[in-house]
Amino acid sequence: MLGTRTWLCRGLLQLRASPCLASSRRGGSSRDKDRSVSVSSSVSMPAGGKGSRTNCVQSTPQKVPNRLISEKSPYLLQHAYNPVDWYPWGQEAFDKARKENKPIFLSVGYSTCHWCHMMEEESFRNEEIGRLLNEDFVSVKVDREERPDVDKVYMTFVQATSSGGGWPMSVWLTPNLQPFVGGTYFPPEDGLTRVGFRTVLLRIRDQWKQNKNALLENSQRVTTALLARSEISTGDRQLPPSAATMNSRCFQQLDEGYDEEYGGFAEAPKFPTPVILSFLFSYWLSHRLTQDGSRAQQMALHTLKMMANGGIRDHIGQGFHRYSTDRQWHVPHFEKMLYDQGQLAVAYSQAFQISGDEFYSDVAKGILLYVARNLSHRSGGFYSAEDADSPPERGMPPKEGAFYVWTIKEVQQLLPEPVLGATEPLTSGQLLMKHYGLTEAGNISPSQSYSPQDPKGELQGQNVLTIRYSLELTAARFGLEVEVVRTLLNTGLEKLFQARKRRPKPHLDSKMLAAWNGLMVSGYAVTGAVLGMERLVSYATNGAKFLKRHMFDVASSRLMRTCYAGSGGTVEHSNPPCWGFLEDYAFVVRGLLDLYEASLESAWLEWALRLQDTQDRLFWDSRGGGYFCSEAELGPGLPLRLKDDQDGAEPSANSVSAHNLLRLHGFTGHKDWIDKCVCLLTAFSERMRRVPVALPEMVRALSAHQQTLKQIVICGDPQAKDTKALVQCVHSIYIPNKVLILADGDPSSFLSRQLPFLSTLRRLEDRATAYVCENQACSMPITEPSELRKLLHH
Repeated sequence: MLGTRTWLCRGLLQLRASPCLASSRRGGSSRDKDRSVSVSSSVSMPAGGKGSRTNCVQSTPQKVPNRLISEKSPYLLQHAYNPVDWYPWGQEAFDKARKENKPIFLSVGYSTCHWCHMMEEESFRNEEIGRLLNEDFVSVKVDREERPDVDKVYMTFVQATSSGGGWPMSVWLTPNLQPFVGGTYFPPEDGLTRVGFRTVLLRIRDQWKQNKNALLENSQRVTTALLARSEISTGDRQLPPSAATMNSRCFQQLDEGYDEEYGGFAEAPKFPTPVILSFLFSYWLSHRLTQDGSRAQQMALHTLKMMANGGIRDHIGQGFHRYSTDRQWHVPHFEKMLYDQGQLAVAYSQAFQISGDEFYSDVAKGILLYVARNLSHRSGGFYSAEDADSPPERGMPPKEGAFYVWTIKEVQQLLPEPVLGATEPLTSGQLLMKHYGLTEAGNISPSQSYSPQDPKGELQGQNVLTIRYSLELTAARFGLEVEVVRTLLNTGLEKLFQARKRRPKPHLDSKMLAAWNGLMVSGYAVTGAVLGMERLVSYATNGAKFLKRHMFDVASSRLMRTCYAGSGGTVEHSNPPCWGFLEDYAFVVRGLLDLYEASLESAWLEWALRLQDTQDRLFWDSRGGGYFCSEAELGPGLPLRLKDDQDGAEPSANSVSAHNLLRLHGFTGHKDWIDKCVCLLTAFSERMRRVPVALPEMVRALSAHQQTLKQIVICGDPQAKDTKALVQCVHSIYIPNKVLILADGDPSSFLSRQLPFLSTLRRLEDRATAYVCENQACSMPITEPSELRKLLHH
């Protein structure tokens, strides 16, 4: 705890995340969810009853906007009519704090965050709290998705000085931006177990006036301790650890925490964790003949099946919600994030490659259908998220999950038609209710309804669709043919979908982030390649074109972090632009490499190399190895410059970069990519050794490096049938540690210039010919897909 509890208790506040929403290591880091927090203090504070919130006078939103009205971020704009004198993150706010000698109140969140809405509604619209903030603090509002560097620095502080973290994040800083108190959500007034936001503000105000020097000293001390603890470097280590050892440890840690019945790796809440599933698939491949290998495959496939059957998947509109509030994947937290959709499309495509079960490919196609319909800009980019909350009816206040839940009465009215041939009287509504587990009283239990995600019990009496039986069992129950049941259910779901379209929609965060667009390009490219669906690959191509057209500065070769949907289908940028962070480069480079392998258009490979060069220039730590999350000049005044060391809801950008460097070496033969990869893996050695399960994606990269990548070269005309047959053969097999290269016979082509050995590979009898190359040695030429399949499986 860095010794901070002592000084925090000396007249200040000790902040704890509510245990019911504490961070789960395997669910990812604190980025995974918004959370509430309780506050305890060594100094007595007035307590209020359950209704004490009403003591705060709520006001209607003021008509005069604050300065956030000039921002582009949907999250900041949600606060533009608060009585709080908000500043965006920037020099103007810092200068004001220094000039007036006031502490900074930093509030960080995002536009689809349930508890961010709660705190805005309860506290930031409150005139009295607004006055307190305006008189004694400089208030700064940050969209964590726009500024992950700011979010990460202060979340590191909150997590180190309390038992959790999440959003909204509330942190108090000195005018020099050093944190001294932090927490997450605060109710407006004191309750039986929580200190209210107004009380916190009064207490900090008094401490700033009476004990400011002690606060500043303690703040400096904790910042120094955080800096020491968060340092990641090679030190005197020369090489990364053994991949076999790290693989084994990571697998054992996952095996110990696995839920045998429902899949996943925690009790509740449960998160989709594609990085873990990806690790398990890779582990299976390299341990296929062992019991542990079979176990890894079973764990991943079972988890994916249970998630897809559960309520965390939207069975009506497709796509996945953020996480499940229960162990069974039944009742979700209803927001939908782009980064989940992109990664899960890849995971389900891989599950199809491995199992051959079309259940998984259907789920992947459903995810991409949802993104195309709900999260796509007409120019090819992808929006960030859809909210969990929406009004049940127009004019009503928003409620959690209102767009997604159903009563029995609604379903019966929509689907009254009798089902012919059933062994008992049956309507199509009753059939659907049986299959998806809907009940008269609602299938959300009271304990789930009055949960931390639903403190007002808004979900009571409602139903979330979750598959309870196989099609075969449902058919047998009513004496029907399986195909008849399938048709009836699909027709019923379509009618519910049409009815749901008439409901008020959840808020759409139309901000577009380069990093998440990169993940989505991968989702479309990988799934399109695996399933042989060129239409999906074209979505990936359009996404990459969007990134190049709207989020890339040609002169500096830099990515922009954000752009925004303007009116009439236009694209807008903030001024000055928000420049990209490490994750933007890493995820976009990965997306471009996946798109090259899906489309075999070398222009995407060329752009990936250019972006990797920029990434190295802006973020590489030449002293300690690995990449910093932000540019040195991007975060002036931030007390820490960090390297992300956890694969959570999204993979760590360093983990993805390690894979990218290996692949780029496979495509170009340039040794400096391998050297950088080794240096990066060495820098993270200690973290991998200590907690390999925190970095499953990096353990995968470590394995790929120590096993070496395969170069699969197809010599042929990209438009010819025989070339396409060999390419499709490669895509149909799960081979994570490979690069796929098209050699079209042109010695002046980009890849021929990078890899001179390609000119020595010939087509056999003028037919498309494949070579599998490893450790600078190539296989005999292969012209038959069946022979290639045999070799790759071997």
